[in-house]
Amino acid sequence: MKEDCIFSKLMKINSQNIIIIGAGPAGLTCAYELVKNNHQPLVLEQANLVGGISRTEVYEGYRFDIGGHRFYTKVKQIEQLWREVLGDNFIRVSRLSRIYYQGKFFDYPLSLKSTLFNLGLIESSLIILSYLKAKLRFIVDKKEAETFEDWIIHCFGERLYHTFFKTYTEKVWGIPCNLIQAEWAKQRIKGLSLKEAIINIIFGKSNAKSLINQFDYPILGPGMMWEAFADAIENKGGKVQLNSKIIKINRKSTKILSIEVEEKGEIKTINGEHFIFSMPLTKLLNIIEPKPPENILKVANKLNYRDFLIVALIIDAEDLFPDNWIYIHAPNFQVGRIQNFKNWSPKMVPDLTKTCLGMEYFCSEGDDLWNLSNSELIKLATKELKELGLAKYKLVEGGTVLRQKKAYPVYDKNYYQYLTIIKDYLGTFENLQTIGRNGMHRYNNQDHSMLTGLLAAKNILGEKHDLWEVNTERSYYEEFIK
Repeated sequence: MKEDCIFSKLMKINSQNIIIIGAGPAGLTCAYELVKNNHQPLVLEQANLVGGISRTEVYEGYRFDIGGHRFYTKVKQIEQLWREVLGDNFIRVSRLSRIYYQGKFFDYPLSLKSTLFNLGLIESSLIILSYLKAKLRFIVDKKEAETFEDWIIHCFGERLYHTFFKTYTEKVWGIPCNLIQAEWAKQRIKGLSLKEAIINIIFGKSNAKSLINQFDYPILGPGMMWEAFADAIENKGGKVQLNSKIIKINRKSTKILSIEVEEKGEIKTINGEHFIFSMPLTKLLNIIEPKPPENILKVANKLNYRDFLIVALIIDAEDLFPDNWIYIHAPNFQVGRIQNFKNWSPKMVPDLTKTCLGMEYFCSEGDDLWNLSNSELIKLATKELKELGLAKYKLVEGGTVLRQKKAYPVYDKNYYQYLTIIKDYLGTFENLQTIGRNGMHRYNNQDHSMLTGLLAAKNILGEKHDLWEVNTERSYYEEFIK
């Protein structure tokens, strides 16, 4: 009798028609499309906030993103969803970002004034000669770019590669540029080259899809959008449940039967008919029971991720710099990028006489940077901010730290081979779909993560879409160095 009571406390069983794991942009979009079509999905999220890495955190009234998240898309269905859910709670933001390199600030996109002034006429001429040399070499060799390094040199020349690309990219990814696949560059830098940059310098405009001068932004940050999605889902009969950790996925052959969820120390088994996952593929495959074949687990555990932490500093200054964000290419600084959230929306700060900066550090869980205490990270960020000349040390009033695991799927040497094996295996399941950045190990922005969620819902509704085709020809607006 006593054992029966313990079991009932630990294990509760219920059923759900459609279960979605993850309340980020992909999962919430999927759920929203389903509730609009009279289904009542259950969305389970491990964190205490919706939005995934597109959420908005709050510290002492100061709001900040996990990175910056612009709302710009050429996917009409996604634009329609944003307007449908958030209405008029957008503001139009003029984009301003610069590159900090060798103690100087360069406009991005490149401008004639800042480029010539900072590099000088001789260095600028050498960069153009280097570009022409690279173009000639690739024509003669007829070599297909296989790595990020090859691809950038082909598009920009070796000299500009070393000036603006190499240091920052290796800071972000933690591996040499010649170990990053060219596919990442093709996805994120499509349509931009030194030729396009020169056109932009001379004429002040460019056809390159990366150069977007304005974007929309929710007035209270991107989390406002995902909170609105969650409310809309629940208002239409769906459920969004936070603080719910998936610990096991039960299958019979190629059909998922149920999941086991831990909530406040209690374990629940939830049976279902359709399962949609946006969790990292490595974790997904390691909690399936019975276990997948050994070769599947082996390649899943070889997928790599880059982690991220942000130090949000409260500054007693009304106006530090006009940029939305600044890229720090200088190798002697650990910070990779600095967000100025008041320049995204004035409503991100409770006091307009002060400023909130997001000092972004790219790292790996368990490394020296990740393991620093919060106070040590705040001290480091404050020191680097002062040494960059962006704010005086005494103006920093305090701050907080947030760590984000598995923020970026890494496109290293063998990732595509591993991902193909995993994709083929997951394709054998009759009621499982994976969506979003981590669910597909693809460096999606939120609009294309949303699109995978939307199409996954349409698959359940009877349509047939290959989610893996999303984002194969995109990145029409991301910075060439992000």
